[in-house]
Amino acid sequence: MGKKVFVERAVVDSILSYAQMFHPRESILLLKGKIDKKKIVVTDVQIPPLATHGSTFSGFPLSRLPIDFSVIGVAHSHPSGALRPSVTDLNKFYGRIMLITAYPYQSEQNIIILDRKGKPLKYAVI
Repeated sequence: MGKKVFVERAVVDSILSYAQMFHPRESILLLKGKIDKKKIVVTDVQIPPLATHGSTFSGFPLSRLPIDFSVIGVAHSHPSGALRPSVTDLNKFYGRIMLITAYPYQSEQNIIILDRKGKPLKYAVI
């Protein structure tokens, strides 16, 4: 994927604070935004319906999601501090991008954004 990814500062702050709130359990959020030929812009987050949060997992039933074409991916936390996707993360990939934030959830240095193949994407906070 050659698209540039942009994430609004308010989205980064929301993801980090949500992860801090759920620690030591994993958090999960839907990423909302816009995609065009050249870029992906993440403009908002949403709590998925019936989300579950455990010490080593988080999830939601896909069947409960309303049809919403502004959902472009999922963000979740890794309380372990591992800033890389697990096999389960890659197998349950939803949308175009996945954002992972790792403990201690302090800044964008604790965030990685991945494509469907698990390759890190460069991103900018706007």
